[in-house]
Amino acid sequence: MELTTNIIAKKCDTVLDELLLFADDIISFGPRITDNRLELFEKLLGFEFPFDFKYIMKKHNGISLMGTGICGLDNELLLGSSLDEMYKFEHFEVYNKMPLEFFPFSPDGFGNHYCFDLSKLSDGTCPVVFWQHDIIYNNDEVEVCYLNLTAWIKEVMIDWTLDDTNYDGTSK
Repeated sequence: MELTTNIIAKKCDTVLDELLLFADDIISFGPRITDNRLELFEKLLGFEFPFDFKYIMKKHNGISLMGTGICGLDNELLLGSSLDEMYKFEHFEVYNKMPLEFFPFSPDGFGNHYCFDLSKLSDGTCPVVFWQHDIIYNNDEVEVCYLNLTAWIKEVMIDWTLDDTNYDGTSK
């Protein structure tokens, strides 16, 4: 497992290094997580988070690139934008509730979320699914979009931004 976590850590560092290339006025990074809030949240949920997610969150408690990003886990964040509040809302307070094993980490602004399917955690990573709030799913119909978080960051945050915007924030 140590070899696997080293490989995952390198992939995380690679996408974080590329995110750091973006101008400060279009990207924001949350502070390091130095306490045990992620582990406490895992115990509360009864699921383990993927290693790549914990690795990135401990370095940056939330990342936002031009409005797309990974939410943080913090009481100081705007109401409803902390991961714990988002999980509670999407699983217990809406009509079309997510399965408990889906962990929303990135809202799309239209009520939909990119989520980890924590039931499929294997070798430190798990697939990213896209949950549409207005679709009633049967069984395993939810679309798997990415094999892991680093693949999601590379395409959704980095590549999609670079389609229209340069690293310095200017339009293409």
